[in-house]
Amino acid sequence: MQDFLFYLHLGWEHIISLDALDHQLFILALVAVYAFHDWKKVLILVTAFTIGHSVTLALSVLDVFRVSSDWVEFLIPLTIVITSLDNIIFKGNQSKLMKINYFLALFFGLIHGMGFANTARMMLAKEQSLLVPLLGFNIGLELGQILVVLAFLVLLLVFTKLLKVNRKDWIMFVSSGVFALALKMTIERIPF
Repeated sequence: MQDFLFYLHLGWEHIISLDALDHQLFILALVAVYAFHDWKKVLILVTAFTIGHSVTLALSVLDVFRVSSDWVEFLIPLTIVITSLDNIIFKGNQSKLMKINYFLALFFGLIHGMGFANTARMMLAKEQSLLVPLLGFNIGLELGQILVVLAFLVLLLVFTKLLKVNRKDWIMFVSSGVFALALKMTIERIPF
């Protein structure tokens, strides 16, 4: 149980810590098009991200494949750029965006999962089984994502209901800010 709790905390920190800005920005870009009443859809969305993240994390830890950490660190903010740009381009068609975001969450989750693989590989080298560490880590990750999403949805509720900000303006504002930050990160991490 102690191992499980250790990895649960590690997964939680992986999304909640100040060093997790790339993951937080990705989640922000994904959920920018949703409203507070869409919370069930959002939970499915972040779970799709966790599934993608889990698959490549497990495959990477098992040494099924390896991708250079320089390329992974470049691709992660690039996924954020693409997701936020998608929000900006399709801001007038929220139902289409929501469908696209499920695919982006799962597919880009695969890329994000490789971001923690080297660290996880070193930590799990002595483990007899990967099940407990990966389960604990992914549950911690999911709980952290839910907290980030909940905070964002409450903020959205305040802006759209109390301050009467138009939803399309909200999507544009959030997505543009995330796009700018992620583009800067992408450019800084070009692996050449």
